[in-house]
Amino acid sequence: MANIANYNNQDSDPTFKNLITMNQKDIIILPTIEKLADFVATLLSEKIAEKKQGEYLTVALSGGSTPKKIFEYLSSHDKGLVNWNRIMFFWGDERCVPPEDNESNYKIARVSLFEKLHIPKENVFRVYGEADPGAEAVRYGKIIAEKVTLENNLPRFDLMTLGIGEDGHTASIFPDNTGLFHSQNCCEVATHPKSGQKRITLTGPVINNSKNTLFIVTGSEKAKIIAEVLRDENETIYPAALVRPVDGLLTWLLDAEAARLLPKTH
Repeated sequence: MANIANYNNQDSDPTFKNLITMNQKDIIILPTIEKLADFVATLLSEKIAEKKQGEYLTVALSGGSTPKKIFEYLSSHDKGLVNWNRIMFFWGDERCVPPEDNESNYKIARVSLFEKLHIPKENVFRVYGEADPGAEAVRYGKIIAEKVTLENNLPRFDLMTLGIGEDGHTASIFPDNTGLFHSQNCCEVATHPKSGQKRITLTGPVINNSKNTLFIVTGSEKAKIIAEVLRDENETIYPAALVRPVDGLLTWLLDAEAARLLPKTH
């Protein structure tokens, strides 16, 4: 069973250090996007502190509206808690579009986070969405293998951030191509089932090899799929339910609306 911590009805902030436990899966429910962003900042700070001098925290970012809101809050309310220069940024998936395209996950992070916090360009490893998808999947996999510590013969990210679609997809692995989740390659080319848009995505073995995996989900439109994935994770068509860290911590960070169909907690 997951450990569910609901802080929606608390007047004071919880002690973030106590939210991530040694359980295989934790569900953290916070009332606002601002509280979620504060949680992320505290988590980053703690994980950086665990690193030796000269070591970097390796983080895989996700795309979408929720990360954008969190990036914007973190960059406009930076309290000096996070040493951003100690983080190497990668992506869990990217749309095959140029870096200036508004659909680019890289552009979202660059405009809302990197530029505002003056994060060094050499700390950012973007997917070349403008390149040939097949060749880029290979190239990006090699970059990750060079820059990210290898354990179990796989890259081991310090923090893997993920979202979930209303159809249960995560990264760019959709219900109609769950076979990509089990690929032995670091990266694969995925195709959006409706638009046909090509995307580059990390695969399941890399995602599940992460030290810390953090789903960040907001909004009432995600409540149904959240309840289904968290209730039925053994036999499912949902790629998000296949995220089960081999030797790491899995945390679902939700706002009140996304968590509204989960069991009530005290």
